[in-house]
Amino acid sequence: MKNFTAKTRVATVVGGLAVIGAATTGALAANAATPAAPVANAAPAQAAPKGLVQTTHLSIAAAQKAAQAALDAAEKAGQKVSVAVVDRDGNTIVTLRGDGAGPQSYSSAEEKAFTAVAWNAKTSELTGRLQQAPTLKDIKGTLFLAGAVPVDANNAPIAAVGVAGAPSGAQDETFAQAGVDALGK
Repeated sequence: MKNFTAKTRVATVVGGLAVIGAATTGALAANAATPAAPVANAAPAQAAPKGLVQTTHLSIAAAQKAAQAALDAAEKAGQKVSVAVVDRDGNTIVTLRGDGAGPQSYSSAEEKAFTAVAWNAKTSELTGRLQQAPTLKDIKGTLFLAGAVPVDANNAPIAAVGVAGAPSGAQDETFAQAGVDALGK
């Protein structure tokens, strides 16, 4: 076996590494240009993660439109009310307190709207349920007085409009219905 000098050994190792590097770079470049073969039983790229639930929500613009329509209907009738629009979870999207509306009307409108969306029914209809289950009124945040109407999409509640402050719940509910009706226009 021949003895190589240190310089020759270093040059040989560097040259060998250069050849390996060039081969590796070429292989990587070739693989990058070739699309990967699909993996058997792989989920499509756009598939949603397991456990994800999609829901429909009322936009802020739609909530404002409904609230303003309800307030306008009340003002046209000479009533001073507050209007609340809540989402499917009962969270307030928008609340309008009309000029001269009583201090209790603000929270009452929110609670009525929460109640309507929670049971997907007009609150005037829900008051009858209290006869069969009087403890329903004990649920925090609910108010079983007429004046709120749910907003449905595909037969499921997505929001509710609640109104409080008129002399009767029936009037409040008429104004709430005007808000819901405005969403279809």
